[in-house]
Amino acid sequence: MKTDKVILGVIGGLAAGALMGILFAPAKGTKTRKKIKRKSNEYADEIKEKFDSTIDTISNKYDTLKQEGLNLLNDGKSKFEKTRKEIENLEV
Repeated sequence: MKTDKVILGVIGGLAAGALMGILFAPAKGTKTRKKIKRKSNEYADEIKEKFDSTIDTISNKYDTLKQEGLNLLNDGKSKFEKTRKEIENLEV
């Protein structure tokens, strides 16, 4: 009689598991694929926005550094010319 109860319990457990599996199963494959595609597109858009933002930031920093470098170069040239003229005036 004990074996009968075990078998009945196993069969009952299998039936309950199958029923729970059906009730909590994920959506159909087509719906699941659409969800995955939508989420993938959302993540791709987020990554693209972050990438574009990073590129813009780097580009702005590059432009700023380039301008600062040009300003330093011009300052150096003007100081060099000033010093050269002072040396020329001393030689005369």
